[in-house]
Amino acid sequence: MGGRSEPGLSVAARSPAVASASRVSRVLDVVLAGVALVALSPVLLLVAAAVRLTSRGPALFRQTRVGYLGEPFVMLKFRSMRVNCGDALHREFNQRELAGEDPRGGQAGVYKPAHDPRITPVGRLLRVTSLDELPQLINVLRGDMALVGPRPALDWEVALYQPHHRERFLVKPGITGLWQVSGRNMLNMREALDLDVAYVHRRSVALDLRILARTVPTVLHLGSTR
Repeated sequence: MGGRSEPGLSVAARSPAVASASRVSRVLDVVLAGVALVALSPVLLLVAAAVRLTSRGPALFRQTRVGYLGEPFVMLKFRSMRVNCGDALHREFNQRELAGEDPRGGQAGVYKPAHDPRITPVGRLLRVTSLDELPQLINVLRGDMALVGPRPALDWEVALYQPHHRERFLVKPGITGLWQVSGRNMLNMREALDLDVAYVHRRSVALDLRILARTVPTVLHLGSTR
């Protein structure tokens, strides 16, 4: 996407229906994200301290992702990996998924590399509980993200998308989304991308509220099965 919006996406995103839904969703995002940041501030401080005290490096991890209309932004997360580690394992795994392969080696289970040595013990817990995603509430207040939307994408992932998957950039990326409450890591990337596009077509405030209501029980259930 190269950090520039594509003409077709820009035109579609300016339709009156999409613009109206976006305004309502933005107000909801700001109110709920603000309340959540205040209410969860003790949790944020505890997680930040745990990350700093148990591994070398900063509490926050910053990474450039592809957002609304293909524009890049810096996404925030609590750091769950050791510093200065490469992404070769993750990249190969996801590239095989996007090519239509099953990179799990015939094993059932989640679509994640097994025994990823880059993840710290605290980071593993943060990922299972999705606590590593909480700093993205700041991204929501900044306007980079929404509470509900497609998963924020990496540049190299976007280069491997099928053409119709680029419709996901018609809305802002989200902290949670349709794929997260429909199977999360039990789905492969192609299935997740199809759900992202389905969300764009079905988007409404009511759907967003249903997804938000289902997010916490889904995370708790999947976390308890790992």
